[in-house]
Amino acid sequence: MPRWYDWLEFSLAKCLLVAITVLVFVAAVSRFIGSPVEWSDDMAQLLFVWLCMFGANRAMRLKMHMAMDYAIKRLPRTPRWLLELVNGSLMLAFLLTLAWSGSKLTILNWERVFGDSGLSYAWVTAAIPVGCALLSIEVVLLMARSFKTRSPVFFPEKSNELERAHSQLG
Repeated sequence: MPRWYDWLEFSLAKCLLVAITVLVFVAAVSRFIGSPVEWSDDMAQLLFVWLCMFGANRAMRLKMHMAMDYAIKRLPRTPRWLLELVNGSLMLAFLLTLAWSGSKLTILNWERVFGDSGLSYAWVTAAIPVGCALLSIEVVLLMARSFKTRSPVFFPEKSNELERAHSQLG
């Protein structure tokens, strides 16, 4: 992905986190003084769903998703690479299925009202197809890069890749 896209996604995620924190704080203080802001919890939940999707996408790009790699690390390079490609294909099929099902769910929930916010519940459910579509793009890009370089698809190959990823987490 282009550098500007990475910056935009990370900036948006930071803004969402700040907004969630402010909304939860406002909800707690207003409840304490006896005049609750009823929509603030709903908005915090909505923003949290979107934050999770952007975070999952960033983690995929940086190869930082948690994995059980004990067995796969012990395989020779070519079988390991092939197994990761199969894993990526299965992941892609699952993500595209979720995106399709999520888009149908979003359409079904368009008229449903989300709590006290007055917004359509579709804004919540839309995070699933959008997030899965973004993750699918990342998986395809990782697999394409792997075909070019014959490097691992989902695991950092060297410790300096891992250090670079940690430094980009913020």
